Amino acid sequence: MKFRSMGKTGLMLSEIGIGAWLTYGGDLEREQSFTCLKTAVEQGINFIDVADIYAKGKAEEVVGEFMRDYERSDFVISSKVFWPMTENINNRGLSRKHILESIDKTLQRLQMDYIDIYFAHRFDYSTPLEETVLAFTDVIEEGKAMYWGTSVWSAMQIERAYSIAREYGAIPPVVEQPPYNMLVRTIELEVFDTARYRGIGIVPWSPLAGGILTGKYNEGIPEDSRAATREWMKKELTPEVIEKVRKLTDIAKELDITMSQLALAWILRNPEITSPITGATKPEHVLSNVGAIDVKLDSSILERIEEILQNKPAWPKYYQPVDIRGM
Repeated sequence: MKFRSMGKTGLMLSEIGIGAWLTYGGDLEREQSFTCLKTAVEQGINFIDVADIYAKGKAEEVVGEFMRDYERSDFVISSKVFWPMTENINNRGLSRKHILESIDKTLQRLQMDYIDIYFAHRFDYSTPLEETVLAFTDVIEEGKAMYWGTSVWSAMQIERAYSIAREYGAIPPVVEQPPYNMLVRTIELEVFDTARYRGIGIVPWSPLAGGILTGKYNEGIPEDSRAATREWMKKELTPEVIEKVRKLTDIAKELDITMSQLALAWILRNPEITSPITGATKPEHVLSNVGAIDVKLDSSILERIEEILQNKPAWPKYYQPVDIRGM
């Protein structure tokens, strides 16, 4: 396994992480979840990501139960707070009350004294950002988390949190968890710049676009696949997307790697990226994903990929960078 620093922090994460969204405590049986996690650990993965909302706390329970057989300090465990856990009006969002109560519940489910990273699972427009920043600072100062981060926040929102932390002598976010893959590239504009400027790590979720970038949908929707039971995924499987993945799969075959490895290597080529969070329902998925860390894509391959994708985000005309020195 290879490791990268999480931004400018001293925390080292495996180049491939493993997450529990839609799997542990939900779609997967306990033993199947344990098998995937054990394979991940055997392959050197040290970063495990969960959230309180995943299977309404059951994902945290599964990970906590699994971790009882391992040395806690050998791993980087993250969880998140924001989404409603009950019908109670205060059991949601990023208020001080919800953050401080939720971290205790998360630790109980994980059977841990602390987590390494606590994420704000979305931006809360109904709570003053000062309140949120100060609450996360208290979580860290109380030893319940080592770092805090954001998830699906814009560059402006991250910058505002950073500035508020500086103003109040509080602790700023040090990592962002956005969606990022070959088909969803929004963060390449502003978030990448903010990450470089502030020294913030990026641990993207859905690096394989919910399985689309594994190539398993190239010839239709398998009965046992996620898309077979989730309408939102079927909507993503447009003829244009499938045609792109088929062409990308041809490149992967030329390189003698899997489509998953191509997609993950393409993400890992970015120095801003710390650790893509992968999902796995079988040990083979873990093994394939980990193989991406040894794949290097040269400029000619990257150019061919861009020709297929045709989706690189760009600034509108009047916002394009200007080299005034060359005028």
